Amino acid sequence: MSRITLPRGARRLTLALATAATAVLLTAVPAAAHVEVESPGAQALAENVRLTFVAESESATAGVTELRVVLPKGIEPADVTYGEGPAGWTFTTTADGYSVRGPAAKVGGDVEHSVVVRQLPDAKELAFKTLQTYGDGKVDRWIELGGSGGDDHGHGNPAPVLELKAAAPGARTVSPSPTAPASASAAPTVTASKTPVDSSPQAADTAKEDDGGLSGGAWAGIVAAILVTVAAAVFLVRRRGAARE
Repeated sequence: MSRITLPRGARRLTLALATAATAVLLTAVPAAAHVEVESPGAQALAENVRLTFVAESESATAGVTELRVVLPKGIEPADVTYGEGPAGWTFTTTADGYSVRGPAAKVGGDVEHSVVVRQLPDAKELAFKTLQTYGDGKVDRWIELGGSGGDDHGHGNPAPVLELKAAAPGARTVSPSPTAPASASAAPTVTASKTPVDSSPQAADTAKEDDGGLSGGAWAGIVAAILVTVAAAVFLVRRRGAARE
C-alpha cells in the first residue's frame, strides 16, 4: 500500500488550522465562575446560623451590583438578617427571599456577603437559587437544581447548595418568627372591612347574582316567561287547526 505524503506547505496549513481550532475551543469553554454558600458544620434545625455566599464574577467589562437570593422551603424572609457585605451595599427582603445591592464591585472581582438564619429546616441539603446582576444589566442565573453541581462548573448554571448534618438530639422546630406571626396577616383583613353587612333576603339575592348565580326572583321570572311562551304556542296551534276545519 502506497503512503500519501502531503507537501510541506499543506502540512503547515493543516497544523495552523488545528492550532486555530484548538484556540477557538478553549476560548469557547465557559468560565468556571459560580456562586457558593458555606456554613461549616451546619446542622438541620440549628439556630442562628451564619451563611456566607461567595459570587465569582463572570464578566470582564462590568462589576457585580446585586445578588438576589431565593430562599429554600423552610426559611422565610423574616427569618433572615443581614451580616456583612461589600461597602455601601444594602439588604432588602423580597417576597421569596432577599437581595443585597450597592455600588458595582471591581470588574472581575468576587462578591462576598453573609446572612444569619434564625433556624435551618430539617433537611439534608438546601439550594439557594441566585440571580447575579452586573452594572451593564447582564444577569447570571444560578438556579439549576441537580445534575450541575460538584466540580463541573463549565456546564449549566447550578444553584449554590448547602449540605446539612443530621439534627442534634432533642432539636425541635422553633415557633414562627415573632416579626411575622400567622395571626398578623389576618388582622388587617378583619379591621379593614368596616362596611355593615345587610342580612335581608334582597341582599342575599343580590349577593348570589354578584357571585355568578341567579336569585329566586330571577328564576321565577324565567319560569313565568316559559309558561307564557308555551301557552301562546298552544293557542296558535289550536287556532290554525280550527281555521283548516
